[in-house]
Amino acid sequence: MVLAERCALLSAEILKSQVKYSEAATLLIKMTSEDSDLRSALLLEQAAHCFINMRNPMVRKFAFHMILAGHRFSKAGQRRHALRCYCQAMQVYKERGWSLAEDHINFTIGRQSFTLSQPENAVTAFRQILTNDSRQTATQQGAFLREYLYVYKSVIGEKEDSLPQLPLPCIHSSATRVYFGHERRLAEGEKQAATHVSLDQEYDQDQASMWGHLEEQLVASANRGFVPGNFQPSQCCLNSQTDNLRCPLAVAEEPIVVEVLFRNPLKVPLALSNLSLLWSFTAEGTSPSQENAEEAITNEETLTQGQMKQKDDIVTTEIILEFHLGPEETKLARLRLLPHSIGQLNIVGVVYNLAAASSGETAPSTEGQQTLDLMVVRGRQDLKIQGPRLNQTKEDKMVIRHGLDRRLDPIITPPMPLMEVFFLQFPTALLCGEIRKAYVEFCNVSGVALSGLRVASTHPDFFTFGSQTTTPLTPVSPTSAENCSAYKTLATPRQPGSVATEVLVSAGDFSQPSGVMEIPIEGSTLQPGESTQLPLWLRGPDQEGVHEINFLFYYESTEKGNKISHRVLRHSVFICASRSLSVKASACRSSGPPHHSLEDQGSGGTLVFIDVENINTSEAGLREFHIIQVSSSSQHWRLHKCINPAKDKDCKLTSRERAKLCFRATPCKPQATSNAVQKYTFADLNLGNERVNINMTPNKWL
Repeated sequence: MVLAERCALLSAEILKSQVKYSEAATLLIKMTSEDSDLRSALLLEQAAHCFINMRNPMVRKFAFHMILAGHRFSKAGQRRHALRCYCQAMQVYKERGWSLAEDHINFTIGRQSFTLSQPENAVTAFRQILTNDSRQTATQQGAFLREYLYVYKSVIGEKEDSLPQLPLPCIHSSATRVYFGHERRLAEGEKQAATHVSLDQEYDQDQASMWGHLEEQLVASANRGFVPGNFQPSQCCLNSQTDNLRCPLAVAEEPIVVEVLFRNPLKVPLALSNLSLLWSFTAEGTSPSQENAEEAITNEETLTQGQMKQKDDIVTTEIILEFHLGPEETKLARLRLLPHSIGQLNIVGVVYNLAAASSGETAPSTEGQQTLDLMVVRGRQDLKIQGPRLNQTKEDKMVIRHGLDRRLDPIITPPMPLMEVFFLQFPTALLCGEIRKAYVEFCNVSGVALSGLRVASTHPDFFTFGSQTTTPLTPVSPTSAENCSAYKTLATPRQPGSVATEVLVSAGDFSQPSGVMEIPIEGSTLQPGESTQLPLWLRGPDQEGVHEINFLFYYESTEKGNKISHRVLRHSVFICASRSLSVKASACRSSGPPHHSLEDQGSGGTLVFIDVENINTSEAGLREFHIIQVSSSSQHWRLHKCINPAKDKDCKLTSRERAKLCFRATPCKPQATSNAVQKYTFADLNLGNERVNINMTPNKWL
């Protein structure tokens, strides 16, 4: 056998000198046997080199025979040679899509490296198994994970000065969202809270543009029609679709919520514990340059040993004690920071303990639990967010360049006022043109006074505010019938043929407001901890259907000079409008009545005809309408007498029923318009047993 081996080796060298690598490889492979692992390993390695040196290199045969050689070297106890063969074969199989073969090679490299006291190389090899999408069975993946945790634990056992990078679970950094501020209370008893912005809402570009347009109107109104050149719409929630080129502004003593998307690529569950954010902080007035990098404060030191107590005097870090990921599960984690100091905050990544979770089928024994505890490693993953691709200049289009994404680098500013808005008795359904009174409550829940309160809306004709003097001193009860009424009524016995009741109102009360409305709170300031309540008059839309009404409330701090000039609060509500009455009016001149009073002499009367139809189809639960009063508002004319309906006749309209009303109108009295200040004449003709004080209704809709 020895002579045969000598002849084979000599013949192989002769064949290789004649560039007959194929024949040489065949000869070397024939000489392998089960008798000697070391001799077979040497022959297989030489055969592999023959395949790679051919005129047309046979790369896959080279890699396959190198793996066979590495296996025989391992059986012969030659671990270094085995590791060398597997590493050479890995160069061929790497990134070819042959995941099963790649997993086997990496696993073997990891084990051999760990045995040869090369833990860093072992960790790198095991990381490749867990990072790539594997087609291994759940049992095999569980074995890989336990092997990795064991090796990793031994590697970092002596290096606890810094947190190493962990490969699991996968983090979709681009899907990270950041929310600034407190989470809004949904309801407080019978109160309905403003919807504002939350992480549960999906981002909509059209909605964002609409809110930005409303905010621009509010800023222009607050600055006497001028919009500052550095104006940027407020963004409470940042994601991959928002403008993140500038560092966002956060407020001290208000939380910052970071939503991180985790994905478990394995078929075995993962158990994360003590999950929290890793950050660095640079106090105001300190340059964040590299020369002053040592002045930046970080919580990495306290998180390295998994300490629960952290640097709470600067930034309070919330810790999620347990966070489980099922097999191939994608799950969100919301991590919170509460900054207390003013400066630059940089959210670097996440820190957690990683362990292989039990399947849950059987309870682990005491020894098994101790083993699981030993298989827990602590590490970090950085949140590296790539900005949008630049495509403005020619250079940007020729190469791939990405802009900045600053959503994780907020600037912490001094405390600002924080307002909460609640609605009481706010309806969800109205008749077209129906006027209803609700109440709105403004609460300053911060330690800073607010001022400049105003609101803009996509439907400014839908609402208006009443005076604060008309608001009851005690909180409104939803069951109070008096407060639910939109009108102030007076009991009045019906007197057919009586003249109308008249009231004069200044023309200034009829000034049509713009799209921005100032909210009339007492003193124009809301102190810390104070709340105020105002009546809110609502008018049903003229078109039936479901209408989305958007409110944007604006307020400022009484302390000027902050980086944040103002704050806004959003509210969206849906109103279902149902058909009610169709009203058409016409007028024609008429001669004076044959028995007119002295008051009407020489006045020249006018007949006003009003056609009223009930077009409601009982969809709102209404079957009929009672017309109890007709009122007029004009600077020149006034309703004087009712001609039709006749006396003692109830003006009632059922579905699809029509009625024709006739009234006599006369010019307003000269003294009503002789003053320098023009006034409107309100004339009320009641057709029932009660009179509505129409001048108490907001003049905006009259």
